[in-house]
Amino acid sequence: MSDKATIEYNGNTFEFPVIKGTEDELAIDIKSLRSATNGIITIDPGYKNTGSCESAITFLDGEKGILRYRGYAIEELADKADFLEVAYLLIFGELPNKEQLEAFHVDIKNESHVDEEMKKILDAFPKSAHPMGVLSSLTSALIAFNPVSVNVTSKDEMYGAIVRILAKFPVLVAWTLRKKKGLPLDYGDDSLGYVENIHKMMFKKPTQEYKRNKIVIDALDKLLILHADHEQNCSTSTVRIVGSSHAGLFASLSAGISALWGPLHGGANQAVLEMLEAIQEDGGDTKKYMAKAKDKNDPFRLMGFGHRVYKNFDPRAKIIKQAADEVLADLGIDDPILEIAKGLAKEALEDPYFVDRKLYPNVDFYSGIIYRALGIPTEMFTVMFALGRLPGWIAQWREMRLNGEPIGRPRQVYVGETHRSFVELDKR
Repeated sequence: MSDKATIEYNGNTFEFPVIKGTEDELAIDIKSLRSATNGIITIDPGYKNTGSCESAITFLDGEKGILRYRGYAIEELADKADFLEVAYLLIFGELPNKEQLEAFHVDIKNESHVDEEMKKILDAFPKSAHPMGVLSSLTSALIAFNPVSVNVTSKDEMYGAIVRILAKFPVLVAWTLRKKKGLPLDYGDDSLGYVENIHKMMFKKPTQEYKRNKIVIDALDKLLILHADHEQNCSTSTVRIVGSSHAGLFASLSAGISALWGPLHGGANQAVLEMLEAIQEDGGDTKKYMAKAKDKNDPFRLMGFGHRVYKNFDPRAKIIKQAADEVLADLGIDDPILEIAKGLAKEALEDPYFVDRKLYPNVDFYSGIIYRALGIPTEMFTVMFALGRLPGWIAQWREMRLNGEPIGRPRQVYVGETHRSFVELDKR
């Protein structure tokens, strides 16, 4: 096989190198295309065929249903590691030993205080404000309390910025939820593990002692791991392109949160629950809605089934389905919405129409079920997604800055009016 690709245009031939990744992925390197061809560019709406970078963080093969963080299979990480271990792995490239993990956690706990002035910003939002808007604003506001720009050549400064956001972000998530529910704000407990502390900050009632539920904590831990990174998706690409301007970590993360908010991205699990609620309001007939989903002339969309990237199956869905089953069994919840969800999943797994098209329930479908079972409001689902994706965003931002990647600046093909003369106002 040739290590070059040839483009022929207008009688001229141009050669470009073909590069190969460690998983044998091939890419045509067209960095010199525009200069070599005197102005020709490629056009790729949505960048579906365009590699924006070389990355050593996450490998994804949608056709084979493979997802690996730094070479480790997602199935093995979800089974054997906790979220803080996975965060360390994604950011720094290797699994931590016991001493490294303990030191990492101590450093995070030492930075968990959020300036009291931040509460005034939170108080300014009405309860009706969407939690993602609140979270994005609060994350951006952290810049005001941490004004020093990160020197990316300094390991200490980079590490300090990373532990600060890993420490403060869960507090902001918990505050956003408690604001939504009208509960007093809580800082949690340094004696607890990272995810367990997040759970306490979110759910502890002011008049009740916090009770640890291992099944719930384990399910939440798995959910965060499964969402921790997913290659160059919309929000991750946003974090990298904002960071490419040398914007700080917190500003880049705030932009990523906004990108995640959309229903085609992180908002998908919220859309699942809104769909289930609509089905319930219409009588709860799952067979009726499965028929609607198969009808090409019906505008109804079955949310939470299939995936834009995974063409066979979503490896995360099998893992989280088991966790969802365990949570529902442990909590003994009698919820008609969850019964509708179970009915849809069962029919999709048995109906030839969905089986043949590989439209299986995805991670968004099952994560929405778990979050509802835990009592998390539907509008908070995407916030939980952001909490899980935080270490991936940090890792991608860090990699991009350490690699010295150039500022992102896509080209375009102009299709507007050609040159025309200005017409004076009284002559128009």
